[in-house]
Parts: sequence; structure tokens; C-alpha cells
Amino acid sequence: MGFMTGGPFGAVMGAAMGHAADQGALGGRSFGRPSPRQAAEIAAMLGSREQLFAISVVVLAAKLAKCDGAVKRTEVDAFKELFRIPPENLREVGILFDQARNSVDEYRPFADRLGEAFADNKGMLEDVLAAFFHIARADGPLTKAEVAFLQGVQLGFRLDAVAWERARDGRTQGPPPQPSGPDPYSVLGVARDASDEDIRAAWRKLMRENHPDSLASRGVPAEFIRRATEKVAEINAAWDRVKRDRKL
Repeated sequence: MGFMTGGPFGAVMGAAMGHAADQGALGGRSFGRPSPRQAAEIAAMLGSREQLFAISVVVLAAKLAKCDGAVKRTEVDAFKELFRIPPENLREVGILFDQARNSVDEYRPFADRLGEAFADNKGMLEDVLAAFFHIARADGPLTKAEVAFLQGVQLGFRLDAVAWERARDGRTQGPPPQPSGPDPYSVLGVARDASDEDIRAAWRKLMRENHPDSLASRGVPAEFIRRATEKVAEINAAWDRVKRDRKL
């Protein structure tokens, strides 16, 4: 699953879980939609986007596994495979996972907060959605409940229909495309009959969202920057192919 298996989750989980445990976040906090006061407490508790990422992913994965019935071992194994957790943090992650799984409250606030916090890195959010598709399929074909859940995550992440299709089909990861690689129009998220200017605008937008230097200045974790470097190469390769094909 591309950069997800590279370990950005594990890289931040130790600090995130330790901080959350110190603040009492793993001791029974509700997972419902927070009031403004609670939202301020959560923001102060999390302290950084890395911690928000780690905790939100655990909650969303647990809710996804439970949404169509009992949590299956294959779903838990898929979660562990995609989001590598340091052994010293397995207990804390397990507590948070179980609390989220057993809570009757909504998952959307976590998807919304994650989408807002990482609005400048749509590629990373798309990768997370793709990972959730993988977890949902771990115990068999997608169910209606799982599709509805994933659509809610898509909306919370503010991803468009093209990003949904790429995440669903597992086409968001991989090395930079070669001439025989992925369809360049799909990589750029545009239709084949789009105008030259629309394609150029889409390329520029993707470059702004994924450029490593821009992400580094915003304090994005190193693993995300590594993924962004690969993504930029993929985007530029697709743009080069389109330019050659259209003689731009």
C-alpha cells in the first residue's frame, strides 16, 4: 500500500499515544461530536498534526471494522499490516481501538478533523482512504455498511470522485509511471477530453498540494515528505506524457 507500509504511522505513534495517555485521552473519553469547549481540549491535547493523524486513524479503522458487524481478525491483521505499530505501543493502541469500536458515537468528527488538518496534502488523505478500502475488503467483498462508511470518510477528507475511484481501485500508490505505466490522465485526475488549460491547471494544483518543500515548511512528518517526493515524480511524469501526446 505504498507509503503506508513504510511506517509514518509507527514513526509518530509512540509520541502520540504517550502524550494521549498522559492527558487521559485513553481513559474513557467520548468519541462523539465535540462541543466547542471539547474541541479546544482535544486540540490542546493532541498538540500536533502527527498526533491527530495517529489517533484519528486508529478510531476510524476501529469504527470501519465494526460498522458491518463483529470485528474480524482479518480486519485487525490488515490494520496492523498497513499501519505498523511499534511493539511498545500495542497496548495503548489496543485500548484506543477497543474504546472506539465499542462506542456508539459518530466517526465523522475524526474524518472531518483529519481532512481539515491535512487539507494541504490530499495525496496522503487519498492513501489513507485506500488503506481503509483494503481493511474493509480483508473479510470479504465490500458491504453496503462499509461503502457508506467509506463515503463518509471521503466527505470528511474532502476528496473528489476521481480520488475515490483511485483509492477504491488501489491506484494511488506505486513508483513514478513509465511510458507503459498508469494512465496519465487518471494520475492528474482529469478526463481525456479535458482542455489543455484544464490539464495544466490540474497539474499545477497537484504540484502545490504535494511539493515536498511546501510540505516541509508546514511541519509535515518526514515520511509524508518522502511520499510527496514520489508523488511529485509521478505527477510530473504524467504531465510530461500528456505534453508529448498533445505536442504542447
